[in-house]
Amino acid sequence: MGTNDRCYALGIDTGGTYTDAVVYDEAEREIVAKAKAPTTHDDLAIGIRGSIETALGASAVDPAAIQMVALSTTLATNALVEGTGRPAALVTVGFEAGALDRGGLRDAIGSDAIIQVAGGHNSHGEPVAELDLDALSSALDEIADDVDAFAIIAQFATRNADHELAVRDLIRERTGKPVTCSHVLSASLGGPKRGVTALLNARLIPMIDDLVATSDRILTELRIDAPMMIVRGNGSLVSADFVKERPVETILSGPAASLVGAAHLAVADDVVISDIGGTTTDIAVVRDGVPAFGEDGAVVGGHRTMIEAVMMRTHGLGGDSEIQLKDRAAGCDLEVGPRRVVPLSLMAETHGDVLRIALERQLNEAIPGAFDGMFIQQTARATDATLDRNEGHVMDRVGDHVVPVGAAVGTALQDRAMRRLVGRGLLRLCAFTPTDASHVLGDQTTHDPTVARLGAELFARRRDRYGNNIAEDGEKFSRVVTATLVRRSAEALLAAALDRDGLDGALAAGPLVAAALDRTTMSSRVDIGLSVPLVGLGAPAATYYPAIGELLGTQVTVPADADVANAIGAVVANVRVRYEVLVTAPRRGVYRVHVGTEPETKWERPEAQARACEAAEAAVREKALAAGTTDFEIETEWTENVIDVDGRPMFVEGRAVAIASGRPDLG
Repeated sequence: MGTNDRCYALGIDTGGTYTDAVVYDEAEREIVAKAKAPTTHDDLAIGIRGSIETALGASAVDPAAIQMVALSTTLATNALVEGTGRPAALVTVGFEAGALDRGGLRDAIGSDAIIQVAGGHNSHGEPVAELDLDALSSALDEIADDVDAFAIIAQFATRNADHELAVRDLIRERTGKPVTCSHVLSASLGGPKRGVTALLNARLIPMIDDLVATSDRILTELRIDAPMMIVRGNGSLVSADFVKERPVETILSGPAASLVGAAHLAVADDVVISDIGGTTTDIAVVRDGVPAFGEDGAVVGGHRTMIEAVMMRTHGLGGDSEIQLKDRAAGCDLEVGPRRVVPLSLMAETHGDVLRIALERQLNEAIPGAFDGMFIQQTARATDATLDRNEGHVMDRVGDHVVPVGAAVGTALQDRAMRRLVGRGLLRLCAFTPTDASHVLGDQTTHDPTVARLGAELFARRRDRYGNNIAEDGEKFSRVVTATLVRRSAEALLAAALDRDGLDGALAAGPLVAAALDRTTMSSRVDIGLSVPLVGLGAPAATYYPAIGELLGTQVTVPADADVANAIGAVVANVRVRYEVLVTAPRRGVYRVHVGTEPETKWERPEAQARACEAAEAAVREKALAAGTTDFEIETEWTENVIDVDGRPMFVEGRAVAIASGRPDLG
């Protein structure tokens, strides 16, 4: 059989720093070719097209032979970790004002708009108040122009979704903007936490829409006519259309894909897997060949959601993490991350002369400046943005150029304005990173080492609280940067392992563990490390993980294709969808099956159980088809809660959970 007579799949991962692509032979289950291209945040199409074209060219596969495209992305995860995302409004139905202070909802809302209206249901799906659509209409007129999307939580919407659906329809009719209903994302109670999930989802819809539309356009231009699938946070695939209304399910998509890819690359039953990228490090512990799933929902960027995801710890530690000197530092005491910036060595590839001239001038100054070695540039999103006075001053000074931060920022207020603009994605910050340190030390040669060395020399001149230079020279400073990233990574890995062992992961940040890792004890001996092998993934893994393994006393493996593990995981993953139907008992002998907007009443428990299982299987079958598979198996499980009351059993509630899983359909 000729190469182009076979069936191939294309795996793509759009990470914070690089976009990877792999061509995968479905019959042989092996990687034919791989490629990397820088992720171009202002225009994702450039990076996506570059990686696909390079991978296809290396594989010599005809684009017409590609029968499936699978995409993983860290865009949603990075947006939540970095606190970016599009403005959204939260509509609450039937909740008192105090509900906003529960489940982390107030923190998630931040500065976003809130609309509170009357309505809602009780725990058995019966309405408790009339839905006030007039109040909603008035509020929409005031805020619709200031937000990009809406999220809705109604009281007990998972028992009766009627009010959420009515609010959704009105918002769509009046604004035409995307709307997220909380009951679509989770069948669980806990309105405030559902609100967090729905609000984060609403903020991500425009971002994922752009990614899907961009990818689809490029595939068409490259003559690839194949269904597009996207990896969710639980490591499964769903169709692009399916995920458009549920982009929050792609949080931890990249990390989950890396875990699936790692299992494909390195067969191991008990292992710690760590994926380091440009922006984050994602850690998972695999036991008996199975990763753990978060029972309480994924936590990303400090927000606990109701999204099922592989249990991972996500830290703002990456090759492109911003390096800062700690406040009141004594010596070279550094902070790494959590924000991603553009490495000096990378920015030099397009603006090398600007950076070199500015850095050399700063080095010739007698007194180090607070913003030495830092540059800013406007992004494509800066057009027509609403700015306050200090933000406007900074943007005017930047203009269309890459400029030193000190040339645009002269006061503390302007400094805070600049940081806000970076957080909103209107300015791009370029500064010294671990990637630059690796170029100074010769461990990496991807970008411009000359500019990296200038940046290191500048940073080494900074003063600690005693007025001393923090490092003797740029090389010694770079070694401290690398050692700091290694040390912080070791701490993060220990925290994940302790959690998996049922201990408190916070212990990893305690003084006893610090003494063990730093070897600072003299009269006592404190040893700690990992008792299972460590698999390092991601492009920077080979640079840092041998030292991390040595610190933790464990064997380290960096698989040959570890640099594209996410893209591999995307292409080898399967579809897996879940649907849950709840049965409650308003009173003894009456069973309420919560299906659709109108719960059904049954008078016998076996009848209620059978109806719940039937409804769950029908719904999950429809969900599997929408997710992109026709060849799937369904497993259904019934569980119930029965208590003893005066010697008689009393049914409290039951759940029918149906799970459908199978390989995605090929084109």
